[in-house]
Amino acid sequence: MNWLIVFIAGILEVVWASGLKYADTLLDWVITVFLIAVSFILLIRSYKTIPVAAAYTVFVGIGTVGTYFVGIFLGDPFSIEQIFFLTILVAGVIGMKTSTKKDDEKTGVEH
Repeated sequence: MNWLIVFIAGILEVVWASGLKYADTLLDWVITVFLIAVSFILLIRSYKTIPVAAAYTVFVGIGTVGTYFVGIFLGDPFSIEQIFFLTILVAGVIGMKTSTKKDDEKTGVEH
């Protein structure tokens, strides 16, 4: 369940980070600040059972990859070299996720 929370927090990061370029009005900025707060609150909540380094790595990876592709969709330039290095980043994030056990699994404690 907490990995789902990290995923949602990462998706919210993609939304607010991608929207920064287009935030012009006070309402845009209020929505952006709200999304930033919610994404970090969700991330912090996941730390109860997921090691901080793993959760943050996955969160940032989702944000980076998602924001990159949203940027391409919105017309930002891209290159094969960037895709190559993004693939390496994704491999590292997947490695962190799959090689990390939740605190519950390590200690046998149930919440």
